Amino acid sequence: MSYVKSCVESSVESDVGTDVESIVLPDGLRLVQGEEGLALVGDEKRYGKPLSVDFVAGKAAHRRRFGGGRGQLVAKACGLSKGVAPCIVDATAGLGRDAFVLASLGAQVLLIERVAAIAALLEDGLKRAVSHSDTADIVARMTLRHGDAAQSLAELVASAHFSPQVIHLDPMFPHREKSALVKKEMRLFRELAGDDNDAPRLLEAALDVATHRVVVKRPRKAPPIAGPVPQHTLEGKTSRYDLYVHRSLAR
Repeated sequence: MSYVKSCVESSVESDVGTDVESIVLPDGLRLVQGEEGLALVGDEKRYGKPLSVDFVAGKAAHRRRFGGGRGQLVAKACGLSKGVAPCIVDATAGLGRDAFVLASLGAQVLLIERVAAIAALLEDGLKRAVSHSDTADIVARMTLRHGDAAQSLAELVASAHFSPQVIHLDPMFPHREKSALVKKEMRLFRELAGDDNDAPRLLEAALDVATHRVVVKRPRKAPPIAGPVPQHTLEGKTSRYDLYVHRSLAR
């Protein structure tokens, strides 16, 4: 039986309204509006190339076309299957890559991002994707909110009039001094947001708000987030998903 429901009680567009000039950034970083959109720019030796959100071309386009559809680990973890397209809250949206994959597979997705600069990049990327024929229908299923899900998840979900069947979490894994040098992009994220030391609080909030399941992305060999033991795990080559299931999505 097909199980596809409306996730949004009323039509609500992404409503971040970020004033880019008012965003406070660490020394050496700045937001720049160019011909190809908004970008976060810093010392390339330390942070790599300018960071932007592009749902139309590049990695997003390749993953949309050749990523593996509902066979992708994130899709399996979030419960997407034939006739089942749940309402998903990505409470740690980052650059929106997983959210875009889920939306491209038919799910309606609420993106929540607490770092103002990253939320601004997301907002810019969504606005540009709306005007492109290949992505307009996909991003129409994506709604953005700027806020701290660990502190205000229920309020952020309510503000979007969104049904939180599945909540997806991908908290920053604490950096260890002896680990390999992190990617420059990840170094930039840490500069902006730090480690997600409040991940247990975020998991607790997600378990309270989600109606069907919470899925948590972790490095494959990392311990689960402190708190309840996950009922199931799905493992990939470098990462895994811990699943906390309240009830089935199939009914």
